[in-house]
Amino acid sequence: MRTHLNPLAVVRNLGILAHVDAGKTTVTERILFATGTTHKRGEVHDGTTVTDFDPQERDRGITIFAAAVSCAWDGHRLNLIDTPGHVDFADEVERALRVLDGAVAVFDAVAGVEPQSESVWRQADRHGVPRIAFVNKMDRAGADLDAAVASIRERLHPAPLVVQLPVGSEDTFTGVVDLVRMRALLWADDGTCEDVPVPGGLRGEALARRRSLEEAVAELHPGALEEFCVTGALSEGTLSSALREVTRDGDGVVVLCGSAYRNRGVEPLLDAVVAYLPSPLDVPPVRGTDDGEEQTRPADPAAPASALAFKVHATPTGRLTYLRIYSGTIEKGDTLWDASAGRSERIGRILRVQADRHAPLDRAVAGDIVAVVGLKSARAGSTLCAAEAPLVLEPPGVPEPVVSVAVESRRAGDTDRLASGLARLTEEDPSLVVRSDPETGQTVLSGMGELHLEVAVEKLRRELGLEVNVGRPRVSYRETVGRGVSGLVFRHVKQDGGAGQFAHVVLDVEPHEEGGFEFRSAVVGGRVPQEFVRAVEAGCRDALTEGPLGGHPVTGLRVTLTDGATHVKDSSDTAFRTAGRLGLREALRACAMVLLEPVVEVTVTVPGEAVGGVLGDLAARRGKVTGSVSRAGAAVVTATVPLAELFGYATRLRSRTQGRGTLTARPTGYAPAPVAASAR
Repeated sequence: MRTHLNPLAVVRNLGILAHVDAGKTTVTERILFATGTTHKRGEVHDGTTVTDFDPQERDRGITIFAAAVSCAWDGHRLNLIDTPGHVDFADEVERALRVLDGAVAVFDAVAGVEPQSESVWRQADRHGVPRIAFVNKMDRAGADLDAAVASIRERLHPAPLVVQLPVGSEDTFTGVVDLVRMRALLWADDGTCEDVPVPGGLRGEALARRRSLEEAVAELHPGALEEFCVTGALSEGTLSSALREVTRDGDGVVVLCGSAYRNRGVEPLLDAVVAYLPSPLDVPPVRGTDDGEEQTRPADPAAPASALAFKVHATPTGRLTYLRIYSGTIEKGDTLWDASAGRSERIGRILRVQADRHAPLDRAVAGDIVAVVGLKSARAGSTLCAAEAPLVLEPPGVPEPVVSVAVESRRAGDTDRLASGLARLTEEDPSLVVRSDPETGQTVLSGMGELHLEVAVEKLRRELGLEVNVGRPRVSYRETVGRGVSGLVFRHVKQDGGAGQFAHVVLDVEPHEEGGFEFRSAVVGGRVPQEFVRAVEAGCRDALTEGPLGGHPVTGLRVTLTDGATHVKDSSDTAFRTAGRLGLREALRACAMVLLEPVVEVTVTVPGEAVGGVLGDLAARRGKVTGSVSRAGAAVVTATVPLAELFGYATRLRSRTQGRGTLTARPTGYAPAPVAASAR
């Protein structure tokens, strides 16, 4: 085992990211097998994987919940999170990326960059997470490393740095040439690997690709450029060091290839994780706030403790809260301060996580990802810290739900159990929202898509034994201003004994092209004091919850307070907040309003002979085709379609194509909808 000055230097916190069915879970299983963590290779199709341990994941054959595992390789500890690839579970990916230091992005060697690959890549961009790429399924018919790399360059725009050359292609893929060491790695059918000189037939191509790699690295790294200019080449040490720095700076992405299912290419991938992805010491100190002042905490076990809860999982034996520890040390029995909720929490037990299995720990230090038992109220996004050194870390963002269903218990006596079950669901998954419809009295469950809600309802049935009726899915519409109004005058006067209420406001309302809501004050001469201006803005924000077309939230508008008046006794914050709320509602009724509906980009892959029927079906669903390409004997059609028109489409597509068609979708925002849609 290697020796390091700091134990954190041998820690790697990484995620596995990809489009659904690109092979993330199989890569994770082979990593666990290669590291000796498991002694039998788990298979997705057999339902024997370690990370897809939930019954629904095994039934559906997809990853639904992010699962954490720990393993060891070459003297390093890898804390690995296998993330979902389906767009409905993007929030699981978001919360995982918030606490990771690096990631492996898995791509299909035939399909290249797919829609959800692009989505998770952009999520990683937002969090500044360094990545390496693994082009999987090199043994499939139509596999093409160069085409996959070209799609990475064109669609994701990093500088792909290919460090391997495949040996063989499709079903004859047997190994790779390591272009950094200029050695070949060949795998036998029994899984054994042999490190040999580069085969003579590949030496010329390997040298040409090594030269291209050196040139690409020299363009990105000043030190490498200096050596390249002096000697005309890069040594193995310089190339490795430059690749590490370029990867950690986010200027390039190292690309490897293999076939996880056939257990080829996994060991070099692990070596690349250790060599190129950062340790907790290599990332900037975590930033947080205390009383509005920004602070940083280094990844130091001796610093005051700070940790971010990124996942909560209720099990039959207790509530598990997953933590990324950024600084300090926590021990079993410690009391920490929940800075988000303002209360103390006691650590009952600390566990090293192996998916659904756990190993007890006495303590955990900066850089660790662990689960703890005993926290009563900490939720995903909560900051736990030392009480004497409070700090609030930025929580992961939570997306707005786009699809809703009404849920009710079939048995009258189960109403309370349903309420507690829904509360547990939203505690585990912040992207689920439960509310009561004031008009119908129904309980409405909202989420990121049909599958997301299906999984949530099935969880109620399986884990709590609840019989639940589910209403037809409905999408979340928005309203916006198409044409505004100027100089709308609203006077709020109320006198019912004692102090009265008086507020006079004049509002301009106009569309805001960037979306969202913007409030400005153009009042001069102090006619409306500043504290009342803030109250008017708060009232306007209150009015945005229900628009005049159908009671949907309002977005995409700018409100300007141009004038107003006060009363020496009867004006107050409450009066001006009420005037802002009622005044904006009246202004919106005078505006030309536009109904917005959520739209998604769908990618449909079908046999060539089924394209005509698919195009006609998409057109009937108000879809706009944006692209169509042929790939490996199939047609790939991309279109923008209103989400409301996609309910049940996956089933119809399968029936139209005898089960050979596949569909993926990702949200792209909102677009104007027919007014009649609000009645759906």
